[in-house]
Amino acid sequence: MNHFNFQTFGLKPIRAIVLLGIALAATFSIAQSRPAPAAIVMASTTSTEQSGLFPYLLPEFKKATGIDIKVVAVGTGQAIDMGRRGDADVLFVHDQVAEEKVVAEGFAIKRFPVMYNDFVLIGPASDPAGVKGKDILEALKKVSATNANFVSRGDKSGTHAAELRYWKLAGIDTPTDKPAFANYKACGCGMGPALNIAASVGAYVLTDRGTWLAFKNRADLAVLVEGDSRLFNQYGVMVVNPAKHPQTKAVEAQKFVDWVTSPAGQAVIAGYKINGQQLFFPNAK
Repeated sequence: MNHFNFQTFGLKPIRAIVLLGIALAATFSIAQSRPAPAAIVMASTTSTEQSGLFPYLLPEFKKATGIDIKVVAVGTGQAIDMGRRGDADVLFVHDQVAEEKVVAEGFAIKRFPVMYNDFVLIGPASDPAGVKGKDILEALKKVSATNANFVSRGDKSGTHAAELRYWKLAGIDTPTDKPAFANYKACGCGMGPALNIAASVGAYVLTDRGTWLAFKNRADLAVLVEGDSRLFNQYGVMVVNPAKHPQTKAVEAQKFVDWVTSPAGQAVIAGYKINGQQLFFPNAK
């Protein structure tokens, strides 16, 4: 067995060991003092999480930047409120009116469109209210007129905001932010749980297509209304304004915004599919 000969290099063994130890200690000290890449908090809608997009998208961002992202998946309204309080660094949501409002209030720096998909009306395949077609407003009129079972998220999410907008456009009164017919139930829950309830009771429910494609407990539910231009579902991304909340990690948050709206990030979004079907369509400008 060959032994390393310190004396070949003009060093006495004990001195060489001491010097080696000092070098290793210095290396360890430098490694320990080097700051770890910052982790940021992203407040987002449940549809981006429950559709499986973030587990697919965010590892690619970390590969590109070394930055971790912790996702808090709530309704869009709650996500935007987190931004107002400074409890998040970046917002990834889908209610353009509310997004533009939070920018106008100064709590977010700028809104960037990032991707879109669409909403669909799901219901029992037997379609007891006879809603099947392309017109979401006519469909909701029939749901109300027949007092059919309808499950609403009821959580101030982007999906809930869209649903309320469609009821109003259909001419259905929404006192206390819900239609008055008896079988309308608001669960105050995310998209996945709302679909589970609809599957268990045979109810109609509005959902984003991404979460529907990822949903496995479908029972006899089916897509009944799709293709109406009013069902377009745009997502936006915004950095929380550090002028309002200095503790936020605005630099790292901006790196995410820059990446997800870049050709690299947009390509990752386009590549996310379930059973060959694309769930989200990038459209950053």
